[in-house]
Amino acid sequence: MKTIIFLAGLLILSGCSNQKKKAAESATTETENVLELTDEQLKSISISTTILQEKTITHTLKLNGKVDVPPQNLISVSSALGGYVTSTKLLPGMHFRKGELLAEMEDNQYIQLQQDYLTATAQLENRKAEYDRQSELNRSKASSDKVYQQAKADYETLLISKQALQEKLRLINIRPDKVSAGNIKRTIGIFAPFDGYVTQVFVNVGKYVSPSDVLFELVNPRDLHLNLKVFEKDWENVKIGQPLIAYTNSSPEKKYRGKVILTGKAISEERAVEIHAHFDNPDPQLIPGLYMNAELEIPDAQTPALPEESIVSFEGREYVFTIREGNRFEMTVVQTGATGNGWTEIADAQALEGAKIVQSGAYTLLMALKNKAEE
Repeated sequence: MKTIIFLAGLLILSGCSNQKKKAAESATTETENVLELTDEQLKSISISTTILQEKTITHTLKLNGKVDVPPQNLISVSSALGGYVTSTKLLPGMHFRKGELLAEMEDNQYIQLQQDYLTATAQLENRKAEYDRQSELNRSKASSDKVYQQAKADYETLLISKQALQEKLRLINIRPDKVSAGNIKRTIGIFAPFDGYVTQVFVNVGKYVSPSDVLFELVNPRDLHLNLKVFEKDWENVKIGQPLIAYTNSSPEKKYRGKVILTGKAISEERAVEIHAHFDNPDPQLIPGLYMNAELEIPDAQTPALPEESIVSFEGREYVFTIREGNRFEMTVVQTGATGNGWTEIADAQALEGAKIVQSGAYTLLMALKNKAEE
């Protein structure tokens, strides 16, 4: 019986000891996070206060990608009928103007096409006259319907042939109204469809090219855009029309402004979505394939926030100083969110509701508290 009473006494003493130990540890921790200053010390520190405020925080989303051109601005030039290249001065990177001669080509089929067109034109005049004559005779019943129908068919067949030959001539840049018996050309010209520059040249003088062969690859730089990748978690925050600033790694000080014009609807294996942005003022120095960085401002909904200078970092955590009675300041851990416009979101705002929080001077208080702990 005495043994049982003795053991019970030990348990009670042990419990009391543990409670005292926990209370002592709690008091020590509280003391370590509280700084008390004298009036003289407080006068030497410039301290201002703030409280939690509802703010719309705009944070910057950093992206990377490359300069690209839409399909309609990247042109592969070929010849509709093929032929031998007789002249060209193009080199990759060379600029050209709309309507400028890019290359000349020759082939017997160009001559034959012009011959067929002139022959069809001459025969058409004869068929037209015969058709008009048979039409008049048929109205007066002096000619049978069969003869009239044949004359009409012959005329319309030649008319179709002439119109088709006209379109073929236009395909090789020969104006039908300029073709005559005394002006048959053996060469044709290939002209620039817009102002731009050459990216690739696939031919040389003397080479024969078929209609399926590409002679040159041309780029119209007026509609360059930026192809960027946005990670899945940020994609829904990107909207069409949002402004951005882009820059290259080699010249980060040179900024290019633009706007988002398109957002992708597919997620890649890297869990990213493509977005496209248009430059406000295209620069000749920007070429397809050039890697660029971009910064996109994302406005968040209103959220409890504090000025950035109120928050201090210590040993991997974020803190603020709340003002207690007298000249006492308590360092309180906080969970932060997005930062922008000089404000930082406070995720666990409930613990700071109604509290006065140090704004300017927070870092000075942190240094003073650290020095106190080392004493």
